[in-house]
Amino acid sequence: MAVSIKNSEEIAKMHVAGRLAGEVLDYIAPFVKVGITTNELDQLCHDYMVNVQGCIPAPLNYAPSGHNPYPKSICTSINHQVCHGVPGDKKLKHGDIVNLDITTIKDGFHGDTSRMYYVGEPSIQARRLCETAYLSMWRGIRAVKPGATLGDIGHAIQSYVEGMGYSVVREFCGHGIGRRFHEEPQVLHYGKPGTGLRLEPGMIFTIEPMVNAGKAGIKQLGDGWTVVTRDHSLSAQWEHTILVTETGFEVMTLSAGAPAIPD
Repeated sequence: MAVSIKNSEEIAKMHVAGRLAGEVLDYIAPFVKVGITTNELDQLCHDYMVNVQGCIPAPLNYAPSGHNPYPKSICTSINHQVCHGVPGDKKLKHGDIVNLDITTIKDGFHGDTSRMYYVGEPSIQARRLCETAYLSMWRGIRAVKPGATLGDIGHAIQSYVEGMGYSVVREFCGHGIGRRFHEEPQVLHYGKPGTGLRLEPGMIFTIEPMVNAGKAGIKQLGDGWTVVTRDHSLSAQWEHTILVTETGFEVMTLSAGAPAIPD
């Protein structure tokens, strides 16, 4: 597994890309309300990234092996959509939960982050799911330090999620990131402590657990991108880009409007 260790110049550029990605999530927050379409959210984010930030939306025309090019600039996953939801003409309605996933490219480096939004007032169950997913991400982040393993991260997330009565999606994971959108290592959101790759300062990767209210099973829709829960239960996801430092971790995609960091 060839995992790149970023030097100080690369880390500085990753800081910029990460900050910009977080700022897109802040910018779009007031627009996530009843009656807006995900296409409109996509266009707003696209224009902000390109015209205001001067960066490139990484998802647009992204085409990994076996996939058609992704047609939009952000991913919008609503309710039972797990990830990679393609923006469209469907209007958001009261009580929806939606994940907006943003990846920017600035000076050749990627920043990747996602956030859950409530449309109006969510149900108690939906709010609890989103909060559990958020806390699970932070439990994974807090497991990051030199000498820890990827299994420590996965275990921290899995044990918390399953302890709350939810399930962790296993087919998708966090990933290394830098000059390329997806690099090694793969960061699973389940696992055993002490197993897997040992972390070193200068590694940068995402932690982005997808948590289902029901069972972990998923399926892909006919558009070739959108992934949904097989049992139609709600799903929630949060994502940050993380740097392994000499003493622990740094979150590279924090922004002024990000939810409070849990105690």
